[in-house]
Amino acid sequence: MSNEQFSLFDVASDDSPNLKPAKTKTRKPAEVIFDPATFDAALIPTTNKMPIPAGTYDSMDQIQVHCSECQRCGLGTTRTNAVVSRGNPNASILIIGEGPGENEDLQGKPFVGKSGQLLDKILQSVKLTEDDVFICNIVKCRPPENRKPSKDEMEACRPYLMEQIRLVNPKIIIMTGASAIEGLFQEKSVGITKIRGQWRDWEGRACMAIFHPSYLLRNQSRDQGSPKWLTWQDMQAVRQKYDELNAEEEF
Repeated sequence: MSNEQFSLFDVASDDSPNLKPAKTKTRKPAEVIFDPATFDAALIPTTNKMPIPAGTYDSMDQIQVHCSECQRCGLGTTRTNAVVSRGNPNASILIIGEGPGENEDLQGKPFVGKSGQLLDKILQSVKLTEDDVFICNIVKCRPPENRKPSKDEMEACRPYLMEQIRLVNPKIIIMTGASAIEGLFQEKSVGITKIRGQWRDWEGRACMAIFHPSYLLRNQSRDQGSPKWLTWQDMQAVRQKYDELNAEEEF
């Protein structure tokens, strides 16, 4: 991996020749026509005791309808908007965050605040755009004061995440921060510094944990071995894996 990180976290203007997107193979989104009038709102799960079986949803729009009315945990009583996703629902890369912050809660989209702006720059540094990724969170509603989601909250929201992964069917999953790992792998007391940058398998998909962008905002050093430097190495590995999988598919 390159030790340089000249473009990471310091993206130049859009007309910079270094930032022209590489020609990568992106699956064309299938056209989904969703009519809320024909969707049975009575099926909205109002308690975490009501299961959400695999195959419940046909589209992200349907998940959005349910999440917007969901009361499977206490977060439903304090949210402004349910924050379900942004990006390409047919992308090869799925990114999982912890939970919405204040900006996300107000706008109804994940990673739109300062952390989201940094995430976009991180992706752009390895020539990936929103068309190449699908972005979601472990929990779809903002925990008060941006606290870490509780185990019960993550468990209540997990069926929505499982349905999102099923619908997107990504080849690569990037987990940003410890809570994303805990929520997907259902592991306790995860040490992000120990497991970041390592490829793991989850149901046949290549998964890697990286530092959460909010952590990088609090750690500005770019020296070798710093969180930003390590993230640059991790994202180069993601880009390499992405290219390898696309090449295998073409072959």
